[in-house]
Amino acid sequence: MESDNKNIVIGIDLGGTSLRAAAVTQDGSIVSKLKQTTPSTAPDLKKLLLETVNSLSRDKASAITLASAGIVDKRGIEVAASPNLEAAAGQPLKSFLEDATALPVNLVNDAAAAALGEKWMGAGRPFDDFILITLGTGVGGGVIHQGKLLDIAAEFGHMSINTKGPLCHCGKHGCLEAYASATAVVDRAVQELGDERESMVRNCCDGNYYKVTSKIIYDTALDGDIMCREILKDAGANLGVGVANLVNIFSPQAVIFSGGMLGAWNFIFPEVSSKVSKLAFEPLSSDLKILRSELSGDAGVLGAACMAFDRLKADD
Repeated sequence: MESDNKNIVIGIDLGGTSLRAAAVTQDGSIVSKLKQTTPSTAPDLKKLLLETVNSLSRDKASAITLASAGIVDKRGIEVAASPNLEAAAGQPLKSFLEDATALPVNLVNDAAAAALGEKWMGAGRPFDDFILITLGTGVGGGVIHQGKLLDIAAEFGHMSINTKGPLCHCGKHGCLEAYASATAVVDRAVQELGDERESMVRNCCDGNYYKVTSKIIYDTALDGDIMCREILKDAGANLGVGVANLVNIFSPQAVIFSGGMLGAWNFIFPEVSSKVSKLAFEPLSSDLKILRSELSGDAGVLGAACMAFDRLKADD
């Protein structure tokens, strides 16, 4: 049954590694939330989405926004392509949730939702023009222009910074994502260890370095490991090249980072800042703010919730 309560909505942030979801009020307060591992198959994904909505009190919510990794088609009906989330690609997730819950559902890109979340409740509040970059399994993006979310793909992770570079999961070469995502960081570590590079990482995962995670790399870098620090700094430098290009195109007031790789901020940020100062036009970068998210992983669900409230207002 459709709810008459328009004070609570459900925002779902579906990434390549994790699904986060929350029931959110009109003032941006999170009533309840959860985090689950993203399933690898479409049937399991649909099952988890429905379980998630039910566990967040579907009967008390009035709308849902599903923010998914990947390119959402212009109609907002399905995820047209998602290299890091194959279970969602081509699936009619919007109609599935609408049929299962009898609630209005929006389907949007996850990084676009995160950008809106930062504008609504996070580090983006002081700015009318900023870029949001998500650093996780992949690299995503969203653009706030004149206070509103810009309706563009913003697939920053698939901007090539080296056409002869490594193969990205999207099938192209030299994408920013292939250098600066958590996946890229892990791939680089595995390659270095396979080449007999000395590192404390060899003592992790019972000696099986194929089980290394990005968190292990961050933690080992903090412990002084030279290889891990080098990998993270290189990721930051490559990220800085991409950011400089974006600054030259969009001339934002700020660039805000969110996502799981923020744990390595102290290694990444100086490299990003250095590259931007060298490669971006000085008039565009001199007052630029480079910031980290204030929302501790909740940017996506809050942005999704904001979109759900906007949908309810538009339907009135």
